[in-house]
Amino acid sequence: MTDQLVIGIAQINPVVGDILGNVKKVRAAWERLGEADLIIYPELVISGYPAEDLVMKPAFAEECRAAVERLAVDTVNGPAMLVGLPWLENSQLYNAVALLDAGQISAVRYKVDLPNYDVFDEKRVFAAGPMPGPINFRDVRIGVPICEDIWSPDVVECLEESGAELLLVPNSSPFELGKAEVRLNHVVARVTESNLPLVYVNQVGGQDELVFDGASFVIDGHRKLRAQLSGWEEDFALTRWQRDQNGSWSCAQGTVAKVPEGLASIYQAAMLGLRDYVNKNGFPGVILGLSGGIDSALSAALAVDALGADRVRCVMMPSPYTSQESLEDAAACAAMLGIEYESISIGPAMQAFDAMLKDAFLGTEVGVTEENIQSRSRGLTLMALSNKFGDMVLSTGNKSEMAVGYATLYGDMCGGYNAIKDIYKTTVFQLSDWRNQYVPLGGKGSPGAVMPERIISKPPSAELRPDQKDEDSLPPYDELDGILQALVEDERSVADVVAAGYNEETVRRVWRLLDLSEYKRRQAPPGPKITRKNFGKDRRYPITNGFRRQI
Repeated sequence: MTDQLVIGIAQINPVVGDILGNVKKVRAAWERLGEADLIIYPELVISGYPAEDLVMKPAFAEECRAAVERLAVDTVNGPAMLVGLPWLENSQLYNAVALLDAGQISAVRYKVDLPNYDVFDEKRVFAAGPMPGPINFRDVRIGVPICEDIWSPDVVECLEESGAELLLVPNSSPFELGKAEVRLNHVVARVTESNLPLVYVNQVGGQDELVFDGASFVIDGHRKLRAQLSGWEEDFALTRWQRDQNGSWSCAQGTVAKVPEGLASIYQAAMLGLRDYVNKNGFPGVILGLSGGIDSALSAALAVDALGADRVRCVMMPSPYTSQESLEDAAACAAMLGIEYESISIGPAMQAFDAMLKDAFLGTEVGVTEENIQSRSRGLTLMALSNKFGDMVLSTGNKSEMAVGYATLYGDMCGGYNAIKDIYKTTVFQLSDWRNQYVPLGGKGSPGAVMPERIISKPPSAELRPDQKDEDSLPPYDELDGILQALVEDERSVADVVAAGYNEETVRRVWRLLDLSEYKRRQAPPGPKITRKNFGKDRRYPITNGFRRQI
């Protein structure tokens, strides 16, 4: 009977659909952790997660299986592997984990609890597996609940009653603010109920609007943290296990990494999401409008930290309403970030549109239409530069603006990605101040301040008309964001928000703006999920919607 095990943890960053590339990463980790008896990888590591409807293509599932069969051959002379893949069996497709050992696929287990809420659609593509029994690995009975299987007691209870001695849990659990504590609470609950130690292995990396933060860990049967891998980067660990005279397994104390929290975690998520979106889609770099305002300054800082200054190009596009202060602040910000910066006036475009539309607009008042022409002239300029040179346009609108429609379609909403899409304006201010004091883990930018203090302290303005301020059109951001968080994150009624102390007229106005702006949000570029309810898969409201009652 085996009384000692070395279990390797491979916290890697797969690419959805890149089966050969993912296998290469799996094999590289296998070589790196060659001292292990068994290596565990994240959920669906072979296909990448979430592969969404891609897994329903028969050829895709077949290729994943063939890749794992080839990978299994490696285990003749090395560690065994627990790898996740879509598994087709009897015309049913499962979210599965395969044990590769002694040159073959020696066991397969299926995910039981398929999440079908918020960003998850697993019931759309997978069949739920039966309650699993443990896998016998070298006389050790190992339970392998998959991700959501540990969020309720049933699967772990079944494994414990079936004789499991320890739990290895592959995960692809996306980040949102506060999620780490939620995960830990679920793990501690399962360990408390079963008295079984648990290894939690999470994916890391960005995939479209999801970001995975890694931070894999080991909890022993006494609920003590025995190992903690890094957040926000690939990481690897060898954990050493011993079975005592009572048959219980314990893990030797390992390294406990410090994982960024709070504002630092938000910045890391936005940075990693942007980096992987650009790199995994093969863009040479990004281009964005640098206006002298805080949103574009933070977006530029994130881009430099994610990609390096040499892959970021910024353009100031002044109009007759652009202040000297904004010109100075944009230039100073670019210099502090060390990025390529140029100025292209949109004045000639404004004049051309005025002349072109003169007869059509005859007898009308100058207003929002003319303001939007400015924004669309900037969008057109950035898209022209993107088409000519290949860099992806990075849009810079924050969540507060997206919520109430304070943005211009085909103007400042132009872009392939938006790193701050799910970040409220008040948090934009906090992050900007934070970044001027700290450097993110893995950041490629300056270790010092990255934007002038005046950008953070001055009142926000779109500068589309003389002396314009955001608060001319919107409530103060402290108030607006409090209302939005209640309406969006908590799905609270107007009456509840008013009862919380907000002005009723203001709440009703914000609710109406939120309700009417769905069509804009549907056309916005993707951006990393940060909050509990991002504008995307988390919150799916119909555009055509006749229900306007404020409740």
